[in-house]
Order: sequence, then structure tokens, then C-alpha cells
Amino acid sequence: MRRRSLLRALIGGALAAGGVVALAQKPAKVVKISARKFVFQPNALALKRGEPVVLEFTTADVVMGFSAPDFQTRADIIPGKVARVRLVPDKIGTFMFLCDIFCGSGHENMNGTITVTA
Repeated sequence: MRRRSLLRALIGGALAAGGVVALAQKPAKVVKISARKFVFQPNALALKRGEPVVLEFTTADVVMGFSAPDFQTRADIIPGKVARVRLVPDKIGTFMFLCDIFCGSGHENMNGTITVTA
């Protein structure tokens, strides 16, 4: 009987602590990005260090890719679907992102920047 009461108290405490942590986290800001031959729109993102963001990519053209090597983040962008990438910038500066799936002539110029401030 005592073991069950102790177990219930431990589980209840763990669930309550988890709820506090979940409430303390900031909701992720959503940034919608359109990928078209041969450009991301927008192609310049301004983010804050430590603030979570969800990048939502769409395309109507061909399969494309998103790669932000400095944040070890990538995604396939498939026509008719939304590709979501969660990112919490952990460093300050300006970083490049690019299309990493060949999408035709002009592909080499398909890039953008992420500027992260304090």
C-alpha cells in the first residue's frame, strides 16, 4: 500500500514538473518560405539566438532542398507538401542557407542568409 502511494506521488510530481517545463518554453515562431526556381522567398531571415522558430517550406516547381550547414539542418521540399524544420539558433552572426538538390540551371544561385542577433 505504501509503495503504491509513493509511486503515485513520484509519478504525479514528475508530471507536474514536466508541465512546468512545457509552460516555460516559448512557442516557436513560424516563418513561411516559398522555394521557386531559383530563389527562396524570403531569402533573408532575421532570428534571435535561443528563440525557437519553425521554417515552413513550400514549392510548386520541382523537388528542392534546404540546407543550413552552420545549424546542421536540412529538409527536402516536395511540391504540394509543407516541409517543416524546427530551429533554435545557438550562435550569433550571419549564416548562409542553400538549395542542396539540383533543381535546374540557376540552382547554384539559390541561397539566402540567416542573421542571428542576441
